[in-house]
Amino acid sequence: MVLWLNFRFSTPSIPTVTSLTPKTIRYFERTLPQSIAHILLIPANSKFLVTPALSQKVATVEEFAQKHRAVAILNAGFFDPANQKTTSYVVIQRKLVADPKENERLVNNFNLKPYLSQIFNRAEFRRYLCGKTNRYAIALHSQSPPAGCQLADSIGAGPSLLPELTLAKEGFVDNTSKRDALGSNQPNARTAVGITRDGGVVLVMVAQKPSAPANSGISLPALADFMKTLGANQAMNLDGGSSSSLYYNGKTFYGKVDLEGNPIRRPVKSVLLVQEN
Repeated sequence: MVLWLNFRFSTPSIPTVTSLTPKTIRYFERTLPQSIAHILLIPANSKFLVTPALSQKVATVEEFAQKHRAVAILNAGFFDPANQKTTSYVVIQRKLVADPKENERLVNNFNLKPYLSQIFNRAEFRRYLCGKTNRYAIALHSQSPPAGCQLADSIGAGPSLLPELTLAKEGFVDNTSKRDALGSNQPNARTAVGITRDGGVVLVMVAQKPSAPANSGISLPALADFMKTLGANQAMNLDGGSSSSLYYNGKTFYGKVDLEGNPIRRPVKSVLLVQEN
């Protein structure tokens, strides 16, 4: 049985980015019925930038933090643990640094061939440079930047959570074949990024409860609802499960636990960095 959660009634009132003191990053936790949510709010127009980073070999969020001297790190795009190659697009400083079409295990996977066009056009978190102004957005890979803006950075994952959950459109779910690549209706450790109406960024890592390793976490529909309560009007899912990890201010939080309730620490291919601009 899947426990469906209605956060509009079960979650306490949570201040959105717009109610925070300017330039202040805020970290807090929320205990949900089946999970613990770790949340970072980065206000709009602050001195902090949210940008992607990629490692040649997989690395922990702590290793990313040490290398980039970041205030916070959140795991981000999908990758293949077998060959450590990306299955998500990554653009850094206007340069394509990771291309899923170059991952032979992905493009030659017979079972995924019907979905490749959707896999290559999934949601991505973007930073645009519009004149001298940074602007964040979530868009499909094929979408062009707005007029007057250039794509500075992007990192793909998906599906989009808000304004709507696009599991089938992005090739994660096929209702005809009953395919569900992310176990979207099952509770699991999950990671997400959202954007508020005023342009702030919300980073979320939802962890399983050590006391209930086999039946805790959050489903993707419930995660979409939860992102809405945090003030996000755009949001997308990032790599979850054992990849779920958040580093902030010298401390790391992991999302997935083993059957004994111990945190699973899996190195990842790409992350979102929070750094002073």
